Amino acid sequence: MNRLNPGAQTVPVDADDAALLHAYLTHVRVEKRLAERTVALYTLDLEKLIHQAAISGVGLRRVQSAHIRRWVAQMHSGGRSARGIALILSGWRGFYVWLGRQGLLDHNPVQGVRAPKAGKPLPKALGVDESVQLASHVEEGDDPHLEARDAAITELLYGCGLRIGELVGLDVVASGGARGWIDAPAGEAHVLGKGSKRRSVPVGRAALAALERWLLLRTDWAGGDPALFLGRHGQRLTPQHIRVRLKRRSLLAGLSTPVHPHMLRHSYASHVLQSSGDLRAVQELLGHASIGTTQIYTRLDFQHLAQVYDAAHPRAQARRSAFPAPTVSGSEDVPPPSADEQNGHVPLLKKKPG
Repeated sequence: MNRLNPGAQTVPVDADDAALLHAYLTHVRVEKRLAERTVALYTLDLEKLIHQAAISGVGLRRVQSAHIRRWVAQMHSGGRSARGIALILSGWRGFYVWLGRQGLLDHNPVQGVRAPKAGKPLPKALGVDESVQLASHVEEGDDPHLEARDAAITELLYGCGLRIGELVGLDVVASGGARGWIDAPAGEAHVLGKGSKRRSVPVGRAALAALERWLLLRTDWAGGDPALFLGRHGQRLTPQHIRVRLKRRSLLAGLSTPVHPHMLRHSYASHVLQSSGDLRAVQELLGHASIGTTQIYTRLDFQHLAQVYDAAHPRAQARRSAFPAPTVSGSEDVPPPSADEQNGHVPLLKKKPG
């Protein structure tokens, strides 16, 4: 028997169940090639599953839908969000699907069990002015290497809409083993996204210029690591390091809201959609498998249109008094496309005439 202690309570765990979890986690890491962070999250979710099964006195292969529903209710009453429960259920469901394919189970107890309903929150995005303010910020007091590196990171996150995992995976040159790289002459970033799917996205002039400044200084820190973005000791930056640096940079730039990498991805998507209206193009740029994932940005786009209406239409005052317009922190009016193109910070997609 193994022992598991996810909280204050220590629970004996069946060795066979622990072996099943280990085999499944090896499968998703080696065969499905999921990202390390995703595997880590799966591990935490499956530890919850084996913990609950041990408390209930059932093995993982004898768990029934009634058990799953009871555990969902317990998580919900304990304050876990509906989205968090849905993610946990997704991890559990995948585990039982794998058990079935191994011939170890004839039913999936998670099938048909749903998380509590929850409203879909709007993604947090900066306004165009705030985004450009952050991307254009220069921290004079920093080490020139840090300033050049952090500026290039900010430009690529906002100018290309990269996920943080895609950014840290970039190498300085293309190679057979590289997860991603920047083709400066072509103005393209080639990245390895979710599900090990490759995609190419355009890189704007401002991002290329920032990247060129960083590459001139990168050689001072370069050792044997092929990573595009390095720390002082010549090692590839971690996602957490970038989160800390970006938060610091946003506050030094005078933004009222601390910025995290995914907020710049949301800002990129929102601003491209506002300028182009082309949802399919935004889907491809972001690397979304489903258009449904991208559609959340149409709500931000509508909010922008409502703000323009409130500011410009002579009958808007009556609308505001009768139906107060919802607001989202960081949403601002968008400047004309020509100004954005001159800045080079937002890769605009032109609408077709007519």
